[in-house]
Amino acid sequence: MAYSLLVMKFGGTNMQDAQAIRHSAGLAARSIGAGVKVVVVVSAMAGVTNQLLRLADAAQSGDIAAANDEIAAMRTRHFTAAQDLGAAPDSETVREIRELHETLRQAIYGVYLLRELTPRSRDLIVAFGERLSAPLMTLALEGQGLRAHHLTGGQAGITTDAHFGNARPLPGTYERIRDRLGGLLGAGVTPVVAGFMGETEEGALTTLGRGGTDFSATIIGKALGADEVWAWKDVDGVMSADPRVVKDARNIEVLSYGEVMELAYFGAKVLHPLAVTPLRESGIPLRVKSAADPDFPGTLVQEAAHNEVGHPVKAVTAIRRVSLINVTGAGVLGVPEVVASLFDAIARENITLLMVSQSSSMSNVSLAVQSADAGRTLAALRRTVTGELNIEEQPGVAVLAIVGAGMRGQKGVAARLFGALAQDDVNILMISQGSSELNISVAIEDAQVESATRAVHAAFHLGEPAAAAD
Repeated sequence: MAYSLLVMKFGGTNMQDAQAIRHSAGLAARSIGAGVKVVVVVSAMAGVTNQLLRLADAAQSGDIAAANDEIAAMRTRHFTAAQDLGAAPDSETVREIRELHETLRQAIYGVYLLRELTPRSRDLIVAFGERLSAPLMTLALEGQGLRAHHLTGGQAGITTDAHFGNARPLPGTYERIRDRLGGLLGAGVTPVVAGFMGETEEGALTTLGRGGTDFSATIIGKALGADEVWAWKDVDGVMSADPRVVKDARNIEVLSYGEVMELAYFGAKVLHPLAVTPLRESGIPLRVKSAADPDFPGTLVQEAAHNEVGHPVKAVTAIRRVSLINVTGAGVLGVPEVVASLFDAIARENITLLMVSQSSSMSNVSLAVQSADAGRTLAALRRTVTGELNIEEQPGVAVLAIVGAGMRGQKGVAARLFGALAQDDVNILMISQGSSELNISVAIEDAQVESATRAVHAAFHLGEPAAAAD
């Protein structure tokens, strides 16, 4: 296929040092050299986002020395990469990196003085990773003889609501992006956009949630009417299971938007769960490609399901470190507003529910949440419900899910799943199946999740290639 415009997203491992950045720039340059217009969207260097979160927490707790040590180490890493990419000590790139680190130091000192880390402050701090990597990618592209210009997400036109930490684009975003990036592309300049971030209409910096660089890329892809969005990864594409757990996991050639959203939601760390939403609205395909093997087609994500003969299930995935929150008692019995109040309390705290189960008698409601959110969930529910209800946490849980459009109307899929788990001596704590029949998910003990994943992968023969359905 001949392309005219591509959006290319590069993840943290493809931005981790000068060598990786130069290689990533080379991948973009291949397409630009073939006459394709390219918008590059970059993540922070590998590990930097977590480093920024650590130093923010250190400042909040009063350990400014530890925070300053982290900033110094980060400054050295970015200066080294810039130098290795050919930047002179007095170059504009080095000056910009120095200024960004000074601004970061001031933001961290403000947190230290107040001993307060608000969601807005956290977004400002954590976005420095992408703001620092974008100039490095621009430098690498210029080193390959290309004209490039880097922008923050807000400068590129991504305008969001004020939901700091998990912001969503506003309707006017797409027109702004066309205006701001269209001019650069028309002038033969490659835009390099710092992913993961946008800004409110008042100019406050926001982030789109962890993994949000994928989301940035697809928002831009929709705005510009790209032929495809390419997400460059360190794997061959979307796999049938985590290859670190299942040795015979294989690349999936084609997934539907619905399937990839289910996989992302249930723990597959390949894409942001909302990444395909802008593309789904405009029918633009997404391709997950391997930076190590750029000629391999990877995984194509499109609207239509691509069912494989003998493979009703495409993949098995899991979310670890989950807690079940069990609400029991006669007070739940036959009182719909009690259940409504539970969900309302969780929504106010912006807690994501992974699974929900309710007994037919309505005397028990079980909610699966990330263990990191369990404390907030318990507190929110206990503030809401009456004393006659009992609320308990059951930690040490994982949610395992099988995903595939071929499950729709297919008999025996659930039986095969439960049979594989029973044969592996896995105890099922909770079961959920969506009406779309795209997934079946089960809660199991976290200690059993890797063994269970291998058993289910084998039971559905996911390690074996399958023919496409007619």
